[in-house]
Amino acid sequence: MEQVVENAEPVEGEEEEEEDQEDTSSIILPERETGSNSPTVHFSKTCLKNFFSVILLFIYLLLMAIAVFLVYQTIIDFREKLKHPVMSVSYKEVSSYNAPGVALYPGKAQLLSCKHHYYDHIPPLANPGQPGEIECTTQRINYTDPFTNQTMKYALIVEGPRDVKKRELVFLQFHLNETDQDFSAIDYLLFSSFQEFLNSAHKAEFMKACESSYSSWKFSGGFRTWVKMSLVETKEEDGRETVEFRQETSVVNYIDQRHSPGRSDQLFFVVFEWKDPFIQKVQDIVTANPWNMIALLCGIFLALFKAADFAKLSVKWMIKIRRRHLKRRSQALNHIS
Repeated sequence: MEQVVENAEPVEGEEEEEEDQEDTSSIILPERETGSNSPTVHFSKTCLKNFFSVILLFIYLLLMAIAVFLVYQTIIDFREKLKHPVMSVSYKEVSSYNAPGVALYPGKAQLLSCKHHYYDHIPPLANPGQPGEIECTTQRINYTDPFTNQTMKYALIVEGPRDVKKRELVFLQFHLNETDQDFSAIDYLLFSSFQEFLNSAHKAEFMKACESSYSSWKFSGGFRTWVKMSLVETKEEDGRETVEFRQETSVVNYIDQRHSPGRSDQLFFVVFEWKDPFIQKVQDIVTANPWNMIALLCGIFLALFKAADFAKLSVKWMIKIRRRHLKRRSQALNHIS
């Protein structure tokens, strides 16, 4: 132990010896030996070094402040992007759709005919206002109104078109003998899958859920209403997928050419067809990438540490220069005295 202590003492004093050697080698001599301008030159060099050191220190402090601001702004931007995701819209082309369900609420109106046609061609009506062929798959169901839970509703469920490449359409004809209302119309709604309705064990509950989820529309009597449907699938933030129907309607006046005794009733015509073979998919995408933010923060913190290390070294160097200057000055004064 004594030997280790003895060996450690010279090591601790190495720095003091180096400083003493530097100090003794740089002692300012009197004017008759070094000249009258030597103290002034040493003082100006020391002031210049201290001045540039202070400037560099302030520059690095400014850079540190900018880095801190960038960290704060990066975190704020990341949180804003998490709160406000960007909506992404894509389109998927299909050759055929799952046949949608068309729920019609005719009231006192009667279904006369229902047929599937292709390529937008509907043949002329042979006997308008008279019962015709019903070639569609239909279901009739009664259920309570989901909003009042008291009123019974009667719905006619029809299988919608499927083949979009052949431009399949469903043409329905209704008639109403008498009405005590000023305006006559039939309500309808569209839901995503007719097959799901057929497979449902509780069809009344299924229709109540559909009426609560989907919007309803109307088509008026005395016109042919052409409904072109499009499908929108939306993926919610919690992972649920919802289906929405969008439609474009065109209305054409029906020219009733029947004789006067047969024109006392009201005729309704409606056509359902797919608009195009594209399913629109909508989902929210979070554009904030955590890996990019982590990489940026790592770079900023690295710059902060480097700047702090440089500032610490600069302060130590300034203190060391100041001590040397004071020591040389005291040595010079002692030598002169």
